[in-house]
Amino acid sequence: MTRPFSRGNGGRSALLALFIALAAVLFGSAPVPAAASGGAWWEPTSRPAPDSQINVTGEPFKGTDAQGKVRGFVDAHNHLMSNEGFGGRMICGATFSQAGVADALKDCPEHYPDGSGALFEHLTGGDNGKHDPVGWPTFKDWPANNSLSHQQNYYAWVERAWRGGQRVLVNDLVTNGLICSLLPRDRTCDEMTAIRLEARKTYELQDYVDAMYGGAGKGWFRIVTSADQARSVIEQGKLAVVLGVETSEPFGCKQILDIAQCSQADIDKGLDELYGLGVRSMFLCHKFDNALCGVRFDSGTTGVAVNIGQFLSTGTFWATEKCAGPQHDNPIGLAAAPAPMAEKLPAGVSVPSYASDAKCNTRGLTRLGEYALKGMIQRGMMLELDHMSVKAAGRALDILEAEEYPGVISSHSWMDLDWTERLYRLGGFAASYMHSAQGFVGEASQKAELRKKYGVGFGYGTDMNGVGGWPGPVGADAPNAVKYPFKSFDGGSVIDRQVTGERTWDLNVDGAAHNGMVPDWIEQIRLTPGGPGVVDDLSHGAESYLTTWKRTEDHEPGVNLAAGHPVSASTTEWWNPFVDFSPGLTVDGNTGTRWASEWSDDQWLKVDLGSVRRVGRVTLDWERAYARAYKIELSEDGTTWRDVWSTDAGDGGIDTAEFDSQSARYVRIHGMKRATDWGYSLYEVAVNRS
Repeated sequence: MTRPFSRGNGGRSALLALFIALAAVLFGSAPVPAAASGGAWWEPTSRPAPDSQINVTGEPFKGTDAQGKVRGFVDAHNHLMSNEGFGGRMICGATFSQAGVADALKDCPEHYPDGSGALFEHLTGGDNGKHDPVGWPTFKDWPANNSLSHQQNYYAWVERAWRGGQRVLVNDLVTNGLICSLLPRDRTCDEMTAIRLEARKTYELQDYVDAMYGGAGKGWFRIVTSADQARSVIEQGKLAVVLGVETSEPFGCKQILDIAQCSQADIDKGLDELYGLGVRSMFLCHKFDNALCGVRFDSGTTGVAVNIGQFLSTGTFWATEKCAGPQHDNPIGLAAAPAPMAEKLPAGVSVPSYASDAKCNTRGLTRLGEYALKGMIQRGMMLELDHMSVKAAGRALDILEAEEYPGVISSHSWMDLDWTERLYRLGGFAASYMHSAQGFVGEASQKAELRKKYGVGFGYGTDMNGVGGWPGPVGADAPNAVKYPFKSFDGGSVIDRQVTGERTWDLNVDGAAHNGMVPDWIEQIRLTPGGPGVVDDLSHGAESYLTTWKRTEDHEPGVNLAAGHPVSASTTEWWNPFVDFSPGLTVDGNTGTRWASEWSDDQWLKVDLGSVRRVGRVTLDWERAYARAYKIELSEDGTTWRDVWSTDAGDGGIDTAEFDSQSARYVRIHGMKRATDWGYSLYEVAVNRS
């Protein structure tokens, strides 16, 4: 029997219920009680309806193990908000919407009615010229493991990854001004504007999740700005979200015809702003060479397209040279240029060919790049080494080693693996790209002994929403096919097939189509030969990541005992009365000035520390005119010298000479043999206790 509305409280309640129901019809969402929560801390008190399911039962693990260490997986490279970058129309769909799932998971306007207008999707091979643009509730064609233009990070899918054991997520704020300019867009292509927007939307997502759990600070999605804060969040069983930046022109630091478009002041201002937004890790270059560093190339057709983009953005194509060591950049490839990109080139301009034995970018870490890296060190930020050319990465590692700075990350297989031990020796953290289970196990196994040697965990970089492509289906009969339902790695949760709207996702059939499939993928890794050990390393990832971050925050820069003290030299180059190459410029703290000797082998530079001090390390920043053979000499009186370190295989760049700490007032760098026809030239000299 139906009653008419009363005029009392019951009537108001009924009217409110009617309003909520109407809102659900109009906007596709309304907060409703979480019927199955039973007061459990991990279940929201209300959730939008309709919405995606999570399909994980059981309490998420929290606290620490018997050794006081946290557990959990690390997604070291994700892009929650890239739909807000690139002009707002490259990644279609949103991570969340106040209007609900139907509004969040919808295609870009130009993809309707049949996907034929999806230029970027066609270019990247995600469809055959057409696709069904309808997302919620049918999801016929997207998201998919090979669709690069559709949202993969809907908040409920991120929640499922957390429920499956993930405890750290690095949200890299990302965009590219050139790509933005080539696509439909509804906002500016300025990269820093996009970064600010993506940061704001990440904080709004935190508020959105908090609202489901009863208020500020109560949700599982927690943005953290320190290692201690992250540890506290993980101990509560929640997800620690770290903000990073991966963009091609940070602080406006692009280059045009090899001329930098930013200054040191721009870098300082930009780093201060990013730090204020909560950013704690970043890339200095990405895809295109910029005023800070050269990039590690993309390969094949993608590489050709990116190289064209580099030309359109900077006025120059990539340039290659023979590599100086065993490390090398990705091969550019000789694939034909994609028509939509090739058409953007001026008449008569084509992509150059490259020698097969020249696998390294000629561009390394520039002086502005070194300034930016040192600025990151001063602010306790972590450097993302991926996407740097090997020339840039090698120089960056030289600087980090000279500073004994542990804040270095390789987050998604874009670093030459030969750098791995240098990274671990510093105290850094490494993760591999979300390859197929078999491919991931294979890559992880290559450095398993190193992880054991340094006692570190491991991570993965899903690169969701990052235009990379993800593991495809293996089939229900594959040896490592996932058997649903299955238990999480800790045994505390049961995970079944994920359901969103009318679509049920199965990793064996659909591949890793979205972020919610990460627990399924980890289970597939466990079922792969060699996989259990890899999953164990992944479970120690959160502790390892936090250790790197904490050491980075606690780093104390060494005191340069040579700074500002008298310096003399055997000779000084003099050929221009307007250029100063005097010895004292090596201790002025300015990497833009230098000492240069005359052009002969036997030359020296001497620093007077002012009094007898303990000395155990000398760091040299060479200009192109460096020493092939040289030695470090110490003296207490400036007359009697003793050799404490030497090499006959100098390779320039930054050298760090370490030896047993001992007393000295004078330190002499004695060049024995030049590496070039010029003399010896040093930008900076640092002397430390150890």
